Amino acid sequence: MRKEFAAAIEKIGREDDKVVFITGDLGYAALENVADALGPRFINAGVAEQNMVGVAAGMAYKGYKVFCYSIAPFVVYRCLEQFRNDVCLHRMPVFLVGNGGGYGYGIMGSTHHAIEDLACLSSLQNVNTYIPAFADEVSPMLHQIVAEARPTYLRLGAGPSTPDGSEVHGSFKHIVRSSAPVGTVVALGPVAANVLTALQDELLTGQFDVFTATNLPLDLPADLAHRWAGKPLLVVEEHVSIGGLAQQLSVKLLTDGVAPSHFVSLSAQGYPNGVYGDQKYHQQLSGLDPANIVRQLASFMN
Repeated sequence: MRKEFAAAIEKIGREDDKVVFITGDLGYAALENVADALGPRFINAGVAEQNMVGVAAGMAYKGYKVFCYSIAPFVVYRCLEQFRNDVCLHRMPVFLVGNGGGYGYGIMGSTHHAIEDLACLSSLQNVNTYIPAFADEVSPMLHQIVAEARPTYLRLGAGPSTPDGSEVHGSFKHIVRSSAPVGTVVALGPVAANVLTALQDELLTGQFDVFTATNLPLDLPADLAHRWAGKPLLVVEEHVSIGGLAQQLSVKLLTDGVAPSHFVSLSAQGYPNGVYGDQKYHQQLSGLDPANIVRQLASFMN
């Protein structure tokens, strides 16, 4: 999604001279077009993420809308205090952008993974987090972020284009429809591609509705929640279950008095064998791979 991100930021930066872009010494061979378009409004803060967010908060206080860019674990965990105190509590228009959410940086290991980032940030005051599952979602999300002008986190990964005919319902996008669904799958972020691959299994074709969650905290329309009542519900997210989509969605459903017949959460399990590998390896260890999703959905049909 970096290509789509860079193209959208260039366009936004050319149209709005109050947009500032700060990078934590990352984005080489990806953001040169942004640097050319923004000129002095493109700033390399160096490997100093805490200072980067502090500077961004000061610029936001003076009327600028500031993007802070790095890989997800660096822009979230290293400067959580500065983002909370300097940005969120004052509702400043500072937008964190983390590339490679979840296990995106694979073999580089746990220091370069972000599997608790949404739990950290979506719990803060005045924050919205955006999690595109598909590459074509990045540009409209960026325009929405700038328009809202509030503390925000954008979590980037690698995803295909949105399936045709999708519909938005609050925080959810309906991407696969069934005329008489056996159950529902709700996915978070690019791991939705694994769900779509799983649904190519002959046994599952046409049996499940599939939604993606586009942002946390959730906006769950009551009619959508009640549509899921009494049927199995599978949540798939490349994030820990605690504080992530599964936990936040279950609270919303219970609040609305909605009870699925089964509620199953497939989520990031950390490092159960203490070994690092690529993103697909970690997805498989956590049961987020297409084969395990097929097994889980097949069990709903028995």
